Amino acid sequence: MSIPDKAKNKAEELKGEAKEKFGDKTDNESMEASGAREEFSGKAKNAGENVKDAARDAKDALTGE
Repeated sequence: MSIPDKAKNKAEELKGEAKEKFGDKTDNESMEASGAREEFSGKAKNAGENVKDAARDAKDALTGE
């Protein structure tokens, strides 16, 4: 996974977390839910990238690259 992808996914996760907290503090359920979705999306993208990295590492180990 490239560094820009990691940073973009982490930024999305943090933005969602902030939105969720702001929505909670202001009793804005829509913003809170939107933030939770963004946070989950960022975490899911990172998990997918980690799976790709593990598969690439396994392939490299098997092929000796």
